Amino acid sequence: MEALRSDREIEKITIAKGADGSIQKIAGKAKDKKIPIYYSDRNHMDKLAGGTNHQGVIAVVSDYRYCTTEDILARAEERGEDPFVIILDGLEDPHNLGAIMRTAECAGVHGIIIPKRRSVSVTEVVGKTSAGAVEYMLCARVANIGNEISRLQKAGLWVGAVDMDGETHTKSNLKGPVALVIGGEGSGVGRLVKEKCDFCVSIPMKGKITSLNASNAAAILMYEVVRQRSL
Repeated sequence: MEALRSDREIEKITIAKGADGSIQKIAGKAKDKKIPIYYSDRNHMDKLAGGTNHQGVIAVVSDYRYCTTEDILARAEERGEDPFVIILDGLEDPHNLGAIMRTAECAGVHGIIIPKRRSVSVTEVVGKTSAGAVEYMLCARVANIGNEISRLQKAGLWVGAVDMDGETHTKSNLKGPVALVIGGEGSGVGRLVKEKCDFCVSIPMKGKITSLNASNAAAILMYEVVRQRSL
């Protein structure tokens, strides 16, 4: 439904025979947009979906269109807001990227930056996990994270690495133009990337586990920015 609302290019939609409820609303919107609709039995759809839960509807869509860092900054300017950017350094789990995109869309993030190498890309798993947020969230896929950090700094943003050695997030100044770097699962933010950042910020750990899931950490930090901007 979010793909239909966002004018994503959709080649065709396959719907399970006998499906009703919200799926019929999807069919109606697809007909309005003159998108071909096919009806199939669930066994065939299970094969099309590769074993994932398709919920009775499958859309064949165009590839995700990545943007540039400049596009992200332009979106902030269009909204008349201080830029708010999330940088993901080496994230590999598509479920984490999808969850981060969902939270980022809700928190007013203007865009996400990911590296081309040794990182997850925007896939159908990401789209499903994001609950449709992938259709609205800008994402730049870049060759070198360090170069993009320098570009953001030249544009006036303060760039902070999320690292256990940083200042507690509630005590850090996250107002104004800001970009936050979230590290990959297990490895955290890379040394060279961290050295490029202006500051480090941390989330207090009180238990025996010393780190949070990347998407959970990102959610806490994003909403700390929201909180500070509302003061």
